[in-house]
This record gives sequence, structure tokens and C-alpha cells, in this order.
Amino acid sequence: MTREEIQNRISHINWFHRIDLGSRVVTPGDDDSPAKLQRLQIPNDLSAKTFLDIGAWDGFFSFEAERRGASRVLALDSYVWDGKVPGKSKEGFLAARSILNSRVEDLNLDAFEISPQKIGMWDVVLLAGVLYHVKNPWLLLERAASVTKELLIVETFVDLRFLRRPAVALYPTDQIEKGHVENWCGPNPSAIKEMLQACDFRTVSIVHKTSFFHAALSATRRLVQFGYSPLAAMQQGRCVVHASR
Repeated sequence: MTREEIQNRISHINWFHRIDLGSRVVTPGDDDSPAKLQRLQIPNDLSAKTFLDIGAWDGFFSFEAERRGASRVLALDSYVWDGKVPGKSKEGFLAARSILNSRVEDLNLDAFEISPQKIGMWDVVLLAGVLYHVKNPWLLLERAASVTKELLIVETFVDLRFLRRPAVALYPTDQIEKGHVENWCGPNPSAIKEMLQACDFRTVSIVHKTSFFHAALSATRRLVQFGYSPLAAMQQGRCVVHASR
């Protein structure tokens, strides 16, 4: 496809991911996906590995896994693909897959329905940007762990970082971001590690977390926008955890 043809194909889609489609065209997503990729530390060489992307959305990480040589990639979603996020849908994933001539598979399935019987076992499993959107984070980690052969990568929003004990902050309303009621919980890094260790992973390590400097900048923004106290907001950030068998 020419650059103009690609642009015409994607122009009406409300993108979340920023996907390089070739011909100098990158989808205009809200998410800085390439920057997030650096933090996730997905293995550079996925040759002969299978890869499962839970909560795939537009498929940026699915297509990246394929580019890194994964023998089979499955993009799994339901919340976004069923239109439960206003203005978003599966259309971006389908368009990107077609333009990239990708062999990434797709499955519309609720993450809590994941099991080895339904989708098999996967060498590398990615659970990015999903955990804090559910009411039962531990159960979701158990579901993801049940289909992980080697490595589970979890990326999530975190809270209560000043607490050393495992803890989870609960948000029954739109306390994290006004108008967004789909954010339910903010586990701290210790809680994520404990939950994953209980899923029988041999090693669990934090490979990235938001610095307190960036948390302070975010605290200032949240103080202005949402009336957060600076101390509460500084405990919030993002975290990436690798759990290995």
C-alpha cells in the first residue's frame, strides 16, 4: 500500500497505540507505545517462542512480538474490542494487521476466562495496562499465570508505594481520574510480587518503576486537576514486574 492509501485506511480510526505501519506512517495513538516498550523489557529475541498479549487493544505489542521472531502470537481482548471504552474498538487492530500483512491471531475473550484448556500454554505472556482495571487483581494474575510456561510480564498502575507491606488501594468511584470509573485498584509493588510468588513463579523481580521525581511531577498535576493531596499522589506511578518459572 502507498503512504496515501495507508493514511486513508486509518484516518477514521480512534487509535490508542502508536504503530509504525511502514511508508512513514505511524498511527496517532494517545499512548506512547515505543516508550512503554523500553520499560517492559520484552526479550529482544523471541525466536521459537510463543507470545500471548492479554488486553491487546490495537495490537502494538503483539505485532512487536511477531517482529522479534515469535513463532506464534495471540492477541486477546474483549473489553476494548466489545466497545466498552468510548470511541475505541477492534477496528484499529484489524486495520494494522491487514496493513502489516501480519499473522498475529486474535481471540475475543474475557481475561478471567483464560485457562490452559481454552487457549493452551504460552512461553511469554504480557499483561500490560490491565490489572488496575479489575476488581479482582489476584484472580487475574492467577489466570495469566495458569497459561504461562516461562515468563509473565506485568505492567500496571501502582499506589501506596511508601508502604513496605503488601497493600492494595481501592477506588470505588473515579478517584484516580475524574470521569473514569473503570479504574478499580492500585496495588503496591510489594503486593504484586507477593501475588505472583503465590502463583508459583521461581523468581519475581521489579524491572521498572516510576521514579519519585516523576511521581512528584504527576502529583502536582493531579493536585491541580483532581484535588489530590501531594503525599497521596506521589505514591502513585507505574511498575513492570517479570515473573519467571
